[in-house]
Amino acid sequence: MASKKKEEKRRAAEAAAAETAAEEAAAVKEETAEEAAAETEGPQPEAAEPEAPARDWEAELAAEKDRYLRLAAEYDNYRRRSQKERDALYADVKAETVKELLPVYDNLARALATGTEDEAFLKGVQMTMTQLETIFDKLGVKAIEAVGQPFDPEKHNAIRHIEDETAGENTVVEEFQKGFVLGDKVIRFAMVTVAN
Repeated sequence: MASKKKEEKRRAAEAAAAETAAEEAAAVKEETAEEAAAETEGPQPEAAEPEAPARDWEAELAAEKDRYLRLAAEYDNYRRRSQKERDALYADVKAETVKELLPVYDNLARALATGTEDEAFLKGVQMTMTQLETIFDKLGVKAIEAVGQPFDPEKHNAIRHIEDETAGENTVVEEFQKGFVLGDKVIRFAMVTVAN
């Protein structure tokens, strides 16, 4: 009896093994059929990836162009501002230099007004004065017209008022010290006497 039971167990195990082998063979056969079908149909498209958002090239180009134009405008403004500062500095330095030379001009004018009998000395002072006036002309320095002109507080410094019936109202009748301008800038006001 014992052998009969063993025999039944062995047959059940063989049947189970045969059934498992049949299932495995069916699964392999099914996989092979799917692979063959895939090869015959050609490559299957892969699952579509989500598309990246399209770049707006025109907007990017417009933004870069705008940035370039702003940068160019900033540079142009900087260049103009720097040039204006250099010009103003040059004019200020020139005015200060001329202001330092004005006492020399005044002394030469006094020497010429005094007069002398020494012709060589007088000629030397005249030549020096002419040379200084030539330098002033080259620098753009002009003498302020005073005598006979209407009084202008932006160019004249009135140090005395007199009553003179022959002169007009607020007219400069005498100049004590010559004034000078460089362009529109007054380097030194003319010291004058104003009538009426």
